[in-house]
Amino acid sequence: MTDSFDLGARFFGYGSLVNLATHDYPDPTGATLTGWRRVWRHALARPVAFLSVEPCAHTTLHGITAQVPRGDWAALDLREHAYLRRDVSAQFRVPTAVFEANPSHTAPPSTGHPILLSYLDVVVAGFATLMGDDPNSGGAAHFFATTTGWGPVLDDRAAPLYPRAQPLHPDTRATVDAALAALAVPVQPAQSARLLVDAIRASRPAATTSLHDTVGHDQRDQPE
Repeated sequence: MTDSFDLGARFFGYGSLVNLATHDYPDPTGATLTGWRRVWRHALARPVAFLSVEPCAHTTLHGITAQVPRGDWAALDLREHAYLRRDVSAQFRVPTAVFEANPSHTAPPSTGHPILLSYLDVVVAGFATLMGDDPNSGGAAHFFATTTGWGPVLDDRAAPLYPRAQPLHPDTRATVDAALAALAVPVQPAQSARLLVDAIRASRPAATTSLHDTVGHDQRDQPE
């Protein structure tokens, strides 16, 4: 895979990009990627955790592929400077990449860098739409089974901090809550973390067009 222009080039989305209501990238198409799993990470410069991927030989991820804007790999790499472009073209018919947060610059989620519940809700809703809502084989079940690195969750549903939060179906709420309980993931109400909430709000940049969109880093650096 080169840095030249390739109008057929695509990237694999494995997190919020699966929810097509969060973006308008051209030609989103359901796809699978073998040899990788989702993982929660955070970077010191970002106040919240976000999804990345890491190699895992026996895992197959469901997600989407979409066209690289204008087929310009170099421009995409410049925007996604905090991420490493991994060539997975061998699994597709066209040049395709998946973006991995640089492991040397990231760490697992923590109390000071939590997972936003409003972000998680959007991701799970996207997978339910993509793969159905069967409790054993649907999209939510797949997402939780193929995601690791869980850490503290901040419950911001009452006043979402995720800039692309969507209306939440009661079934999605129940599914997410049950999965977090089964994983024994600690959930902290946003009302009891006012200083953290204020810091997250203060870090929110102006929206731009890119692959990433969690709070604290705009769409320029979230290709998931």
